[in-house]
Amino acid sequence: MSTTANGNDSKKFKGDIRGPTVPSRVIHIRKLPNDIAETEVISLGLPFGDVTNLLMLKAKNQAFLEMNSEEAAQSMVSYYSTVMPIIRHHPVYVQFSNHKELKTDNSPNQERAQAALRALSTSHVDTTVPAPSTVLRVVVENLIYPVTLDALCQIFSKFGTVLRIIVFTKNSQFQALLQYPDGASAQAAKLSLDGQNIYNGCCTLRISFSKLTSLNVKYNNEKSRDFTRPDLPTGDNQPTMEHPAMATAFTPGIISAAPYAGATHAFPPAFTIQPAGLTVPALPGALASLSLPGATRLGFTPIPAGHCVLLVSNLNPERVTPHCLFILFGVYGDVMRVKILFNKKENALVQMSDSTQAQLAMSHLNGQRLHGKPLRITLSKHTSVQLPREGHEDQGLTKDYSNSPLHRFKKPGSKNYSNIFPPSATLHLSNIPPSVVEDDLKMLFSSSGAMVKAFKFFQKDHKMALIQMGSVEEAIESLIEFHNHDLGENHHLRVSFSKSSI
Repeated sequence: MSTTANGNDSKKFKGDIRGPTVPSRVIHIRKLPNDIAETEVISLGLPFGDVTNLLMLKAKNQAFLEMNSEEAAQSMVSYYSTVMPIIRHHPVYVQFSNHKELKTDNSPNQERAQAALRALSTSHVDTTVPAPSTVLRVVVENLIYPVTLDALCQIFSKFGTVLRIIVFTKNSQFQALLQYPDGASAQAAKLSLDGQNIYNGCCTLRISFSKLTSLNVKYNNEKSRDFTRPDLPTGDNQPTMEHPAMATAFTPGIISAAPYAGATHAFPPAFTIQPAGLTVPALPGALASLSLPGATRLGFTPIPAGHCVLLVSNLNPERVTPHCLFILFGVYGDVMRVKILFNKKENALVQMSDSTQAQLAMSHLNGQRLHGKPLRITLSKHTSVQLPREGHEDQGLTKDYSNSPLHRFKKPGSKNYSNIFPPSATLHLSNIPPSVVEDDLKMLFSSSGAMVKAFKFFQKDHKMALIQMGSVEEAIESLIEFHNHDLGENHHLRVSFSKSSI
């Protein structure tokens, strides 16, 4: 195959269906929605570096994106191999192309692509001009959905390490001060994000350099955080965090789903900084620069209220059980029922307790590997999972968990809400009895054949520990196997994903 993709003969053009492993500056993107806009495709690449060319093959629901360097392309493919991008509820597949560069012609289709590229790449960082400050002042205008401190951290961490952040309301506007270690990160974030919407058509970011040179944070809570000082107290009447030592603990952006899922009118002021709610997929593309007038953004619209059943496909039918899905999806919400389909055992229905939790589970678990196969998760057309009628045997494929004692989110305000993280190789263990030592836990977690890379008890509290497995997939399977494991002395082990590393 030629190493140059040419835009003037896209009918004959064959896409790379099998993902090549040889890195290339050109990225092949498949399974795009029919009405995809050029800006949405470009936005997938922008957080990783400059996009230098674009070839749209709309008839084939495909596109080719050329990055400015192989390193940028590698970062992009690596990121999307762990977090599958979802555009308008469609999973999109990202891989290296066999082509080493793109050549595009002057057809109307390609002219639109070039115009989109020019519009989105005008704000390059000028490294010759030093940034006036490492601290940014962020004002969120048109605040229809609440925005949290964690949501801002996730957005701004795409441009550098966020050291400190403070959120507050001033002049009836939700604002934040955010500090980077260097001016280049601050400048890149300002140029890329100023004027962008966090969510479709609302929550517009207005960013300026602050006159402050450093932020002084006294408490780690929902209003302020110093990631360099995990030892700081939470302050009075603030929700405590189970393990705040998380220098890179950025949970995804959050939209409040209650009480009006997908509301188009403004929330009353009391709702403006409510934590909790609907988590949007943690994709860097969600906030790439889309400065074209009327550009359609990556559509992370909330799941409609009442829709809480997920269709999970590409399961390993030899290994998956209802209990296994109950434990895994239970990390992100309370699972009511699970049904593995009788005639297609690689598919299952998982009913969460509400649409917020369904969105949370879908955004964190879609694309993650379980028993050797990446999960594919979409919203089911069913509104509930039916139990088998009496006298009908379904081989134990349908289970009702509505009264399970293992639900993590039954208690309102439970600290589990503030400790929801994407699957990671490091697991957080809690409820460890005093008699259990490091070797006991290492032996337990390696008993299933997984590799234990590191282990650490919490300094102040030996009831909790971090354990690092050989891979994210091993950690997922270990969580399923050992959550609620009986350690004796009436202690059942609690296992969750951690954002801290050892």
